[in-house]
Amino acid sequence: MNAADDKTVVREYFNATGFDRWRRIYGEGEVNKVQLDIRQGHQRTIDTVIGWLKADGNLRGLSVCDAGCGVGSLSIPLAEAGAIVYGSDISEKMVQEAYQKSGPIFSKINNITFVAQDLESLSGRYHTVICLDVLIHYPQDKAAEMIAHLCGLAESRLILSFAPKTVALTVLKKIGELFPGPSKTTRAYQHREADIIQMIESNGFTIKRQAMTSTRFYYSRLLEATRR
Repeated sequence: MNAADDKTVVREYFNATGFDRWRRIYGEGEVNKVQLDIRQGHQRTIDTVIGWLKADGNLRGLSVCDAGCGVGSLSIPLAEAGAIVYGSDISEKMVQEAYQKSGPIFSKINNITFVAQDLESLSGRYHTVICLDVLIHYPQDKAAEMIAHLCGLAESRLILSFAPKTVALTVLKKIGELFPGPSKTTRAYQHREADIIQMIESNGFTIKRQAMTSTRFYYSRLLEATRR
C-alpha cells in the first residue's frame, strides 16, 4: 500500500471506529487495562513536553503548532498556559471533539484554533512545532518528507515523538499482527532513532533534549530540536 493510501486509511479510521476508541483512551472515563496503560503513557509524554516548555519561561504568547493534535490533550493545556496554539488533525471528528473540550477556555482567552487538515497541507510559521505520536503512521520515505515540512514551519524549535525501532518492539508488533478482526487498527511504523535524528539535523536543527516514555503497551521516543 502506498503512502497516499496509508493517509486515507488513517483518516477513515480516526473518523470511524478509531475515533471512539481513542476518544475513550484520551478521556477520563473507564477503560480496559490496555487502554489505561496507553492513556497513562501518552499523558506522560504530554507532561514531559509541557514541562520542557514551561521550564524555558517564555510560554505565554509563544506561537505553537500542534500537528496531529487529536482531541486537544496538548493544545488545551498549552493555551491555558498562555501560548497561542494552532492545532490540526487529519480527523474531522477529532477536531470537533477538541473544539468541544476547549469551549470554556476558548470563550475566555480566544488563543486556540483547531483545523481538520493533514500534515502535508500545514502552512505558516510558528516559534515551536510539536508533532506527537503521528510518525507511527508514516513509512520511512514519507517520514523524511514530513519532518522536512515540519522543520520548514518551525522558526525556532521542533518537538517530535516516534515509536523507536527495537528488537523487542518489533517482536511485539509482529505478535499483534497475528490477531485479526476489529482489534486491528492502522499500520504502525517504527523508526530508528539515528535515522530520525539525521532527518532533523539535515534540516538545520540540533537535538537539545530527549526523553523516553515506556509502559507495557506504549513506547514513545521524544526529541526536542532547535534551529541552528
